[in-house]
Amino acid sequence: MNNFDSICRDIEKGIEPDDGALKLLLELEDEAELQRLFSIAYDIKTRYVGRKVYFRGLVELSNICTKNCLYCGIRKGNSKVNRFILTKQEIVEETLWALKSHYGSVVLQSGERSDPEFVDFIEDTLREITLRSEGKLGITLSLGEQSFETYRRWFEAGAQRYLLRIESSDPELYHKLHPADHSYEERVDCLRHLQKAGFQTGTGVMIGLPFQTTENLIHDLRFFQKLDIDMIGMGPYLVHPDTPLAEAMPEFEAKRKHQLKMGLKMIACARILLKDVNIASTTALQALDSNGRQQGLLAGANVMMPNITDTRYRAGYQLYAGKPGMNENSEESKISLEQSILAIGETIGYDEWGNPKHFYQRTGKE
Repeated sequence: MNNFDSICRDIEKGIEPDDGALKLLLELEDEAELQRLFSIAYDIKTRYVGRKVYFRGLVELSNICTKNCLYCGIRKGNSKVNRFILTKQEIVEETLWALKSHYGSVVLQSGERSDPEFVDFIEDTLREITLRSEGKLGITLSLGEQSFETYRRWFEAGAQRYLLRIESSDPELYHKLHPADHSYEERVDCLRHLQKAGFQTGTGVMIGLPFQTTENLIHDLRFFQKLDIDMIGMGPYLVHPDTPLAEAMPEFEAKRKHQLKMGLKMIACARILLKDVNIASTTALQALDSNGRQQGLLAGANVMMPNITDTRYRAGYQLYAGKPGMNENSEESKISLEQSILAIGETIGYDEWGNPKHFYQRTGKE
């Protein structure tokens, strides 16, 4: 029995892989071994969270951002971006479309702002969505770093979940991805504030970054464990040409298959370690392969975030180049996703919030 076989047998017995085992799994290249890894992760997903996919209708409500992250297409310093912010009415109407289309939940995402006008705007919008939907929609926010007081206000206004990606849990690598005025410590503190405020709390990382090692990815997985995270939204790093980090990966086009494979391996390892969390199969996977999101589900993911933003705004919200579905309207996206999910033997949690089971285990709430 080789080392890989031994690791697989241990996982199947319920023994958690150590860092050495994770390193071997993340560096697998043999196709048969990869498929065995994905199959093991899929079995664990089936056992802990089932084979049901939960939709989160994604509303990209603004590309105005005060941050200048070195990898992001809507960074403050990118003068080529046409900035926008949706009106409250536009946001509410898109979320009500999701409700009518039997999506159990929505995600409100934007560039990072923490000014009082924006904080009030989000609170008012949340209260309107909750009122108009009669509290039937699960609401996830992905609006960056805020004060504890802001998080508390938004939670009380009707949001239940919050995704704040750390992007890299290694402080040294984090600092290579951000300007000097961006604080790793503050971002980690925000994750703790979110948990304290009552949110189902999610984070995630970019996979396949320049300067990133396998040890960095193992650190990311342990970071998820240490913080007792409920949700994971992570995906392969994709280059945006109008960013400083693009210069560090000039060979990106030749690495697309590698990036996809690494993304899938991280999903599988996260599922093996974390068992009952929600894991998103992200659009970044689809950007690398037309079946990428389905492959993510088969590697252990159980959430998808179809874009329901009006197509006229989507060109302005490109965190990376080559984002798929730019001209596909919400109804077309829904139909194609339904077909692809049913084709791999999964079902869809229509009209369900699909809260992460780990949240209830972590908090003792029912």
